[in-house]
Amino acid sequence: MFHTPLTALPPLSLYVHIPWCIQKCPYCDFNSHKIKTTLDENAYINALLTDLQTELPHFWGRPIDTIFIGGGTPSVFQAAAIDKLLSGIRALVKLNPNAEITLEANPSTFERDKFQGFKDAGVNRLSIGVQSFDNQHLKILGRIHNADEAKSAIATASQIFERVNIDLMYALPHQTVQAALNDVQTAIDFGVSHISAYQLTLEPNTPFGHTPPQGLPEDESAQDIEDAIHGTLQSSGFVQYETSAFAQHASQRARHNVNYWQFGDYIGIGAGAHGKLSHHDRIERTTRKRHPSDYLTAMQGNPHDAIERKIVPTSDLPFEFMMNALRLVDGVPSHYFAERTGVSMAKIAPQIALAQQKGLLDGNPMFLRPTDLGRRFLNDLIGIFL
Repeated sequence: MFHTPLTALPPLSLYVHIPWCIQKCPYCDFNSHKIKTTLDENAYINALLTDLQTELPHFWGRPIDTIFIGGGTPSVFQAAAIDKLLSGIRALVKLNPNAEITLEANPSTFERDKFQGFKDAGVNRLSIGVQSFDNQHLKILGRIHNADEAKSAIATASQIFERVNIDLMYALPHQTVQAALNDVQTAIDFGVSHISAYQLTLEPNTPFGHTPPQGLPEDESAQDIEDAIHGTLQSSGFVQYETSAFAQHASQRARHNVNYWQFGDYIGIGAGAHGKLSHHDRIERTTRKRHPSDYLTAMQGNPHDAIERKIVPTSDLPFEFMMNALRLVDGVPSHYFAERTGVSMAKIAPQIALAQQKGLLDGNPMFLRPTDLGRRFLNDLIGIFL
């Protein structure tokens, strides 16, 4: 399968998917489902632990460096359920003592005691989906919290957790540069150490994809908004280390996400979760049954029925690697390519030469790193490796 077998396996992360939300947002294409009846949190936690146990033989003995509990809205679960989940994970795997454990939260689910319970359970990084501090924009985005609830959640979370991330969205309908800057300045003023800023994109198979909202900024206006946001973050001491991610210090970077971008490995458990696992002679992708009820039924019966495994063809690996690595502002050390794909750098020498010739890829042979132009035209750069 490989030109060269993998001599060392990359770092390993664990992604846990909790697929329920109080309300589904019209821009969201994640596997999330509106809560319609009382959630049986216990049954789902048991299914997650069964899922992890079923996966164990495929990564036996490898330590886990980061855990990310995403969704959906994981913070709809009670702290006791998250405690049971993390205790169960610790009992099954070798979790690094300084593991980063992130939980995604929505301001509308915020309760001080519950969030303290998440911390006590072992969560040491909270990611809050704010999107905007403008009530009109929140309404258009289908968010169920308001600006005051967002501010209250951030203020309290910052007292409980040392590491807090705020997610913001820009290029919103009728949004001016100044309105976008007000959002980002509000986030900065809270003193959080990590901010993720995403442009609103219209994904297929979403309400916004079918019926785009009125007043979306033209490309040029969206670029002006992005430039202003990036400039404000940088002048406030935030360093952009990935397309949408800004941190005040290298130690505050999202280690879980960095592992994805560096083409590391990750187990994905939960309804619809995706995983990537390297073995010495192949790289596999895994997916779980998407609908929560199908997933639960399989996990309570024959767990293997919920899991699909596919070997990634060698010919796809250069593109998959670059699609991740070139999102990082500093790129990755060149030796990661052969180490983490098993493909020789010589195989992509023509594409590298072309990308450098177009001014999209840095000429330093020690790194695979996009230039400023390459970051601006990232899809063009990545497309060279298709």
